[in-house]
Amino acid sequence: MGAKHKAKNKVQEVRGKLKEKAGDMTGNKDLRAHGKAEQAKASFKQAGEKVKDAFSHRPGQ
Repeated sequence: MGAKHKAKNKVQEVRGKLKEKAGDMTGNKDLRAHGKAEQAKASFKQAGEKVKDAFSHRPGQ
């Protein structure tokens, strides 16, 4: 299930980058801020997945 979550997080990150760029191009500060927030949320989720991976792949189990 980890790979599926990682893929969803990556999609969310890319979607956030697109929103940020669209906000830059149109001068829409709200869209830009929403895009940055979406990227931050995705990064936080990706960090959680990395922590889960670190604990699930411990040697000696």
